Amino acid sequence: MKVITRIADLRRLRRGLPEPVGLVPTMGCLHQGHLSLVRKAREENPSLVASIFVNPIQFGPGEDFIRYPRDVAGDLALLEKERADIVFMPEAVEMYPPQFDSWVEVGGPSGRLEGASRPGHFRGVTTVCAKLFNIVQPARAYFGQKDAQQAAVIKKMVADLNMNLEIVTLPTVREPDGLAMSSRNGYLSLDERRAALVLYQALTLGRGLWEREERDAGRIRREMTRLIQKEPLARIDYVSIAHAETLEELARVTPPALISLAVKIGATRLIDNILL
Repeated sequence: MKVITRIADLRRLRRGLPEPVGLVPTMGCLHQGHLSLVRKAREENPSLVASIFVNPIQFGPGEDFIRYPRDVAGDLALLEKERADIVFMPEAVEMYPPQFDSWVEVGGPSGRLEGASRPGHFRGVTTVCAKLFNIVQPARAYFGQKDAQQAAVIKKMVADLNMNLEIVTLPTVREPDGLAMSSRNGYLSLDERRAALVLYQALTLGRGLWEREERDAGRIRREMTRLIQKEPLARIDYVSIAHAETLEELARVTPPALISLAVKIGATRLIDNILL
């Protein structure tokens, strides 16, 4: 496994990799959710590149860029065990040199939910992903369903800009009690960790109502909201039932639909979703 920090070195090594190449972009602090992507990429491609880059331009003012969890040694050990060929770990100045001033902005789904709550977030995500796709030239790139809106925005970017790769989205990996695996779970105290279960409980309630033939999206949202509000440590950002690709809110629930939410547990903002 080669650990590369410079774009020029990566491009030089990339020329010698057997095709096709799979890419797993990450911000590090890897957990089993990330590793499920790495394993699928390893299974489907002769060559595997993983990136570890805490991307500063997708964090807004007051967000957790500085304290975002990092574990470089642990991440590299995990990726070596999974037989990654290259790990790309650039510094911010390598990706965004002093005169950098070009951005990729995607309309449609990027303006809703996370895009509304975190202005500029998706401009940072799509810009860094476009750069990684250009640098690595993968045939496939792998993302988790937990960040469903991110995956939808990146798929639209790839389609709209005729990028020559496939975006593969894999199911959310959960703890035994249902909590979606996330690097930010490490911020939670024991009480907050317990309280965080309300996200999955609310999603399960929403799916259960739909499975029992409830089609009124407003009613499902209200029932989910009531459940979350019973948890004293939880503060709702949004509860959404939207078309899975456009992320336009639905009045009546018809597949493909995405039930998603963002909830603050103490000071930690968590997101989760279920696809119908």
